[in-house]
Amino acid sequence: MKTIKQVSDLTGISVRMLHYYDKIGLLKPNDFTDAGYRLYDDEALETLQQILFFKELDIPLKEVKEIIASAHFDKMQALKSHEKLLVIKRNRLNALIELVNKTLKGESTMSFEEFDMTEYYNALEEFKTEHKNIIIKSYGSIDKYDKFIETCKSKEVEIAKMAIKEYGSIKKYVDAMKKNFNSDMFIKEEQFNQFKKDCLEGKHPKLKELYKKLVSDLSKDPFSKEIQQIGEEITNTAKKDYEIFKMDNGDDYWYSMVQIYLVLSDWIELVDKKYGSGASKFIGEALKKYLANKLPKINTLYEKLTSDLLKDPCSKEIQQIVTEIANETQKQNEALKVDAGENHWAYTAELYLSDYIWIKVADKKYGTGASKFIGEAIKFYSENY
Repeated sequence: MKTIKQVSDLTGISVRMLHYYDKIGLLKPNDFTDAGYRLYDDEALETLQQILFFKELDIPLKEVKEIIASAHFDKMQALKSHEKLLVIKRNRLNALIELVNKTLKGESTMSFEEFDMTEYYNALEEFKTEHKNIIIKSYGSIDKYDKFIETCKSKEVEIAKMAIKEYGSIKKYVDAMKKNFNSDMFIKEEQFNQFKKDCLEGKHPKLKELYKKLVSDLSKDPFSKEIQQIGEEITNTAKKDYEIFKMDNGDDYWYSMVQIYLVLSDWIELVDKKYGSGASKFIGEALKKYLANKLPKINTLYEKLTSDLLKDPCSKEIQQIVTEIANETQKQNEALKVDAGENHWAYTAELYLSDYIWIKVADKKYGTGASKFIGEAIKFYSENY
């Protein structure tokens, strides 16, 4: 019998991941020590080996559990299938390695076969056929969606590299994209846009009067008691009458709505055109002040993470905060049925560490050096948890 630490050292699978396998019923320990530590016998290790083979072939853990638990599961037959599929995967990796080596030697090998995006474009076209109404609402028209596809084609290599880094392969990226097409993201976006449309067109009588009253004199102090009372009425009315602000994460969506009055240039232009120059900023400041410290949990966690940039980003304290951020993000993704990719956090860390725009935004928001701090903290998390 081996302890969970010994199994972890032997296989390279983290103790945290073995705990997770136990939690979902994929790999249960055979016994426990007097101190409560998990113990595994040789049969459990054989099962773990099968799990790792399936994992290497990118089969979801839920499906792995169903396969192994099946009365028809044959270990020897499974090994034969693993061998065939792993050989295919090895050949693909060898082709990529060969291409990298040729490039390093300075050879002009402009081959992008390994980054074939055909399936991605096919998926975009399928979505256009199957979800015409969603496309028109999200993009404005089919023509604009077609232009979006053309833009993607012009950035093909960049998108392919992103897909491989974040999702592991283009195929997995396409599968995730198809899943995300059928997620609740578009429903929430539609509900969000409906509220914005109603605000601009004055379709909600009470909100129409409240907004009109709020911006009647833009020289007033948006933080004054008078204006804050109107802001309170607007907030409560929106949360009462619009589904998107009533759901579990409704407060988060309302926070996003408030923010666009301050940062989204297109929206600012429309609001200022309706109510006068500076109206959008006035509304945003008034509503944000009423929100006070009611920030979305994920925002609060990032504020906490960057509260002291002199701390060690790999410390237990900081990693606990990153873990909370990861859990909250996972919770949001599950609520929306969104697939963010198996390498999401490693890719996110890379963006904070090397992408100019991400660095600029993070440093402006949290202070100079914040992006590097966040990137290092997330990178350590992605490599160790």
